[in-house]
Amino acid sequence: MLEKFKPAIKKEILYYLLTLVLLTLIIHIDMLSDPLTRLELMQEKGNYSHPFIYTLIVYGIVFILRKTIDFIVGIFEKKINKN
Repeated sequence: MLEKFKPAIKKEILYYLLTLVLLTLIIHIDMLSDPLTRLELMQEKGNYSHPFIYTLIVYGIVFILRKTIDFIVGIFEKKINKN
């Protein structure tokens, strides 16, 4: 049963990781020039979880939008196929 969902799970993990990288580069542009300094600051402050929480929130919003659009497109495709 799990084999059926493996491709979908892999795709969603890829979307999550791409969102994480994109948000990291948008919020902390210095990750491109000096990533070690940014990682040292994160280690000093002990705030390891905030990037994952913010990414989960943004990913959740994007996921809901994607599924809503897929649902609406599916309704219109069914109407077109009936005609």
